[in-house]
Amino acid sequence: MIFFPNAKINLGLNIIEKRSDGFHNIETLFIPFQLCDILEVVVAKELSINLYGMPLNSDPMNNLCVKAYNLIKSRYDIPPVGIHLYKKIPVGAGLGGGSSDAANTLIALNKFFSLNISDDNLAGYAGMLGSDCPFFIYNTPMIARGRGEMLSRYDISLDDYRIEMVAPPVFVSTKEAYSEVRPHRWDMQLQDVLALPVEQWKELLVNDFEENIFRKYPLLAKEKTALYERGAVYASMSGSGSSLFGLFRKSV
Repeated sequence: MIFFPNAKINLGLNIIEKRSDGFHNIETLFIPFQLCDILEVVVAKELSINLYGMPLNSDPMNNLCVKAYNLIKSRYDIPPVGIHLYKKIPVGAGLGGGSSDAANTLIALNKFFSLNISDDNLAGYAGMLGSDCPFFIYNTPMIARGRGEMLSRYDISLDDYRIEMVAPPVFVSTKEAYSEVRPHRWDMQLQDVLALPVEQWKELLVNDFEENIFRKYPLLAKEKTALYERGAVYASMSGSGSSLFGLFRKSV
């Protein structure tokens, strides 16, 4: 069974406050993005994972896909599987590749073994694996609140725009990004900004991580400027970085 876990981008990212549990409350709009990994799950004699494509500097058995399998195994009587994962989504880029891989592993196991787990319950399991994992269960534009796991569908169309992604050779850890951010509430609500024409987003729809990350990695600020110079009507860093994207109006 083969799946294609896709990336996501963030339209706006407000770091509202730090919580007593060490996490932060945020507000952002998750949008699916077409860049995909390739995930295959097969029945095997023992649990295994094989990684291909972009290298991951970590123990494969600590991969989120394995953790997703172990989570389902702890609740359902399923046999061992072999997981084959081809990585194309950059790591440490704010694109949610690892979270998408984990969520799609949950989806694959649910379908492969006919477990009949509802999407909402799958999202609950996904939330145990990572804050943005639940989004990839639904994989449709959603406003995320709380740690990122509190989701509500949001109707938005970007059909008049193409999205251009830039992935500079910079790794930004989520822990690093959050350690230096200054929580605050925006003057305007996220939904109010999103309701404006895209051409008005530039100064209003911001990513709160950018200020500190750009100071530490000037290349990222230059890449954002370059997107505007190439004609983007809106550009932003995605998540905690380091990838950036621009919205370009399609030619009529």
